[in-house]
Amino acid sequence: MAVPLDRTGAHPGTLALQVALVGDADAPRGTLLFLTGGPGQPGVPFLGTVRKRLPGALARYRLAVIDQRGTGATALDCPLLQREVGSSDTVAPSAAAVRGCADGLGARRNFYTTSDTVADLEDLRAALGEASWTLDGVSYGSFTAGRYALAHPERVRRLVLDSVVPLDGAATLYEESFAQAGRVLRAACAEQGCDYDPAGELARVVRRDHNGVGVFNLLVVASIVDPRLADPRLGVLRALHASANGDPGPLERLVANYYGPDGEPKERFSSGLHAATLCADSPWPWGDAGTPVEGREDALRDAVARLEPSRVWPFEPATAAEQGLARTCLPWPASRPDPAPGHGGPLTVPTLLLAGDRDLSTPVQWAREVAAAATKAELAVIEGAGHSVQSRSQAGARAAEEFLLR
Repeated sequence: MAVPLDRTGAHPGTLALQVALVGDADAPRGTLLFLTGGPGQPGVPFLGTVRKRLPGALARYRLAVIDQRGTGATALDCPLLQREVGSSDTVAPSAAAVRGCADGLGARRNFYTTSDTVADLEDLRAALGEASWTLDGVSYGSFTAGRYALAHPERVRRLVLDSVVPLDGAATLYEESFAQAGRVLRAACAEQGCDYDPAGELARVVRRDHNGVGVFNLLVVASIVDPRLADPRLGVLRALHASANGDPGPLERLVANYYGPDGEPKERFSSGLHAATLCADSPWPWGDAGTPVEGREDALRDAVARLEPSRVWPFEPATAAEQGLARTCLPWPASRPDPAPGHGGPLTVPTLLLAGDRDLSTPVQWAREVAAAATKAELAVIEGAGHSVQSRSQAGARAAEEFLLR
């Protein structure tokens, strides 16, 4: 599907977005558009995964997936940034990699906001000949799906938001995720019969070693691959306990193994698109993406100084300024902000929000806040689940199917 790079027409060019469809155009429930996350992840490669996870629903829907602008075949190419961070939110890139990415993209970096993608999705709906359709979005896909529903509520029949991002933009200092880490550690410890407090031990370790960013990144990865922290091969609780009691080696090795790029090529996850979109969309302590770089560091430092330590415990407030999101957008050159900042009102369409109670990437509190502000929402918190509950939890997939077929 061809879409204009710049919908104002000031900058010429088009993007060819890959779309895949499965099912009949006259499916009884119409079309279900499934939106992947990141931002930076394409949609077409996940077609098979979605079909396996939602077979009952897809017997009644036509399934559509799309490589959102800047992903897949149109992936933004920032080689140094890609090598340094891969698909991570929490690994902090060098300022040189960030500036090199933005400079290499030039004026193109201004046309990868969520509002641009929402306009692409509306073009897709029209091209498919659907008066209305159903959307299912995961992680950043939940943000895109929610923003589409706010812009075009009359076009949305039902909405599934999985691993929910706040619809006025991600909380860029990660306060809720830091606090959630203590609850996740204590829940895992209780299940495994620990006789110590891992949250308290984490607080001691990061204050002694000032390694909060690396440890937080480790916990985020662990909450995705092993949300109950029960896999002895990973041994997060054991390594943390050893470090708190004078043997930091196991934890240092774990942190080193997971703090760094994951080798994802840009076609599977574009770190350049990730930066361009989040830096344009998100609310920052220094303002929006159009704020000059000079003065941003001071604004970030002031915001961290105002953080109540209890809001980020067991981590230190300083960790909020050192993690990957802040360090990506701090040196990102002044650019066009998302032209539709904020969400402009509550969700009014029938909505299911799915959250894993062990998710550190998009903590359950975000889903609760979005659900509380919506008019026709129901929230399903999946016990023991982490991020992307439809793909990693049978209970999450079942809840989505029941809602989609209601």
